[in-house]
Amino acid sequence: MKENTLAVETREPAPALAPGEAERLRALGLAVIRTEAEAVAALAGRIGDAFVRACTYMLHCEGRIVVLGMGKSGHIGSKIAATLASTGSPAFFVHPGEASHGDLGMITGRDVVLAISNSGETEEILTILPLIKRLGVPLISLTGRPQSTLARTADVNLDVSVQQEACPLGLAPTSSTTATLVMGDALAVSLLEARGFTAEDFARSHPGGRLGRRLLLLVKDIMHTGDAIPMVDVSARLGEALVEMTNKGLGMTAVVDGDARLVGIFTDGDLRRALDHRIDVHEARVAEVMTPHGKTVTADMLAAEALQFMEASKINGLFVVDEDDRIVGAFNMHDLLRAGVV
Repeated sequence: MKENTLAVETREPAPALAPGEAERLRALGLAVIRTEAEAVAALAGRIGDAFVRACTYMLHCEGRIVVLGMGKSGHIGSKIAATLASTGSPAFFVHPGEASHGDLGMITGRDVVLAISNSGETEEILTILPLIKRLGVPLISLTGRPQSTLARTADVNLDVSVQQEACPLGLAPTSSTTATLVMGDALAVSLLEARGFTAEDFARSHPGGRLGRRLLLLVKDIMHTGDAIPMVDVSARLGEALVEMTNKGLGMTAVVDGDARLVGIFTDGDLRRALDHRIDVHEARVAEVMTPHGKTVTADMLAAEALQFMEASKINGLFVVDEDDRIVGAFNMHDLLRAGVV
């Protein structure tokens, strides 16, 4: 029988560069970064009254912020719409070409329109301008030419012009798209702050992401409950506590009184200290070597807060108690890790 083998593809080494070519490539990359950095820095002087008016229109928008843009401006517009939506300002992107073929119906009289065009003369946007004006919605433009048709028609124009594109041919949108994206971020973050949008609000719009898990997950969502909680009576021998710890696998056990109220906590660390003092594991009582009461949390605490508490206290596990100090749950660092909190 012929043995199936998996061919291993070997990658050819990168071609050798001509003398001085590596340095030239580095210089070109740095030139692009410097050019675009200068374009962004120039925006600082344009955050004035027009920027405030644009933010005001958006803050008082009763509907959604509708972002328009063609080509590269469309890609930037889509990102700006996504950033606005995820930071508390409902927004969506509409392709101007599709808008003139039916999608303009997505814009209502309660919305605000944010139109992006570096030239300010994009045909697809100019075609639908009369219809936008007829709706009576505020029109904000981001253009590189303040005297363009779009800029003059808009209620507010934000100047995103650049001295030069980073492209040496001056053709590919590079510095201009970067400047536009940064101005969009400035709008989104300013609105976020003005609305009092919090990290918890952000997490609610990103429930599937790591931040959502960190900010929305509660201790009760990850803790072990019922018979899975390691727990022994205060009168138990040390050997019984060790068996309970081993069976429940959390590296600790609660020590409780007859009413299941927490008296102390016995951990792997307590065991090591007991062995250092040559305590008889079979005869000693767990109460002799436990940590009295110990640190606890409540079930409604955010898991992320519990993690910070554990890190500050340099401990790997916690018991969860109710208002009467009765044990209702337990968890350790592995549970936080599995839940994506760490």
